[in-house]
Amino acid sequence: MVKKNILSKLKYNLFKVYNKFGGVGIFLGLVISMYFILLITNINKFILSISESWKLFISLVWIFIMIFTLMIIIDLFINKKTTNKFFNKKNSLFSWFFIIIAGIISTGPIYMWYPIIGDIKEKGMPIKYQAAFLYNRSIKIPLIVPMIGIFGKNIVITLLITMIVFSIINGYLVEWIINYNDNKNKQTNKQ
Repeated sequence: MVKKNILSKLKYNLFKVYNKFGGVGIFLGLVISMYFILLITNINKFILSISESWKLFISLVWIFIMIFTLMIIIDLFINKKTTNKFFNKKNSLFSWFFIIIAGIISTGPIYMWYPIIGDIKEKGMPIKYQAAFLYNRSIKIPLIVPMIGIFGKNIVITLLITMIVFSIINGYLVEWIINYNDNKNKQTNKQ
């Protein structure tokens, strides 16, 4: 009976935390609990764990600062008028060229680019360019020279051209799928 009361109270408190903070609150609570248990059971491992977590935090904070800075720059200098002018039908070839080159030279972890792409999407960047940008991130400039040494320049050039062409096809395909689903949802909502 006592076990049942404790479990029901724990369940109630977990739901309370989940409703207030979402899954992040539960995860944070579990991590803090694990650190507390580690502190009680083995202080040396606790200190090692805290120091490693601090090192990880310090290495990630620069990425978050860079993301935040880029998002501020985007908010200051890019608006719907700019994106419409840059990504209009007249500049289609230039837009594709810019997106392909930007995707190829972009560096860093891909998760760093999601909020930036999302921010530019809100400013009016078409979906096809977002998909092509992310697709072209798979072309890594530092790996081209070793690839030429291993496979030969003809294969590498063919691969790069194929990847660039398929990034454009992928962009149009992703845009078509999303527009198709949006139109299908609109028709379903009308009925």
